Amino acid sequence: MKEQHIVIGQETFIESNAAENNFSVMFEDDAETGYFYGAEKAADTAQLRILDMLLIYDVESIDKAERSATVSIIWSIDWMRCGLIINNYCHAVFDFENQGAYNRHQFPPPNNIWTLHDRKLTDEMIAGFFS
Repeated sequence: MKEQHIVIGQETFIESNAAENNFSVMFEDDAETGYFYGAEKAADTAQLRILDMLLIYDVESIDKAERSATVSIIWSIDWMRCGLIINNYCHAVFDFENQGAYNRHQFPPPNNIWTLHDRKLTDEMIAGFFS
């Protein structure tokens, strides 16, 4: 698990790599929005290929009094699923095994490259992914 305190709306970049495969995730706050990216590293060059991205928040929609946050990135035991937790609430999950990217906003729509189905994240899915 990777954990970092942030202030929402201040530029932040957090990367976490799976220990047993070539998958990687990144959380980025560019001072306007927060996004969670799923990527795969090429074995021969270590170059990252972004598979999908998920909107986590629009900074303007978050009350200034609530912008102090703890961001955690957690991986499943098999390193095939990864969740983004902000203040103990799961906002997004990448399922690398089944090529799925899920979030609470369901935005942006599936990209027709990697996630080819609904991206709605539910509490039941989270429990199944990390149990």
